[in-house]
Amino acid sequence: MTRILILGANGQLARNTTRVLLEQTDCELTLYLRQAKRLKNPDPKRAMIIEGDVLDAKGLQEAMQGQDAVYANVSGDMVRQARTIVAAMKSSGLHRLIFISSMGIYSEVPGEKYRSVLDPYRDSAALIEQSDLDYTILRPGWFTRAAAGPVQITQKNEPFIGHDISLDGLSGMIAKIATTPGLYSQCSLGVSDDN
Repeated sequence: MTRILILGANGQLARNTTRVLLEQTDCELTLYLRQAKRLKNPDPKRAMIIEGDVLDAKGLQEAMQGQDAVYANVSGDMVRQARTIVAAMKSSGLHRLIFISSMGIYSEVPGEKYRSVLDPYRDSAALIEQSDLDYTILRPGWFTRAAAGPVQITQKNEPFIGHDISLDGLSGMIAKIATTPGLYSQCSLGVSDDN
């Protein structure tokens, strides 16, 4: 049974991915967020909630004990958070990280010019890529509520294809990566709906 620590567990994508993981896998989940009262435990038998800040290195390291993978869906000071996540994982001996970033961080979206708004995403992804972790960085398009369908994947040095991604499609991909050792290891993937 895979144990997954979900950082930023109250975010839209994280909540959806929690649901998908509980429905489609036998994983045990640790839901880590700043204000625990904001999240109802979706399955007390397989999920536990921990109140904590990703920037609290000691608390984060404690939450990582006994985990098999970390799925980070953070916002705010992403560079400091990425640095703290990498350090805590190394201290804990934990290697598998799935990190959500954004399309456009490598200027890979044809016809789009994203300015400084993407700097935190770009800089945090660079920190992850420089680590020796077994990471997968996902750079999704804009979220939709469309039904999950085939997903279009582009590698770091390829132009981003598409624009949108269904929440269920992206959550399904996260679940598959989290439960399949070595899948997309040390990759940064653009993700959109294949339509």
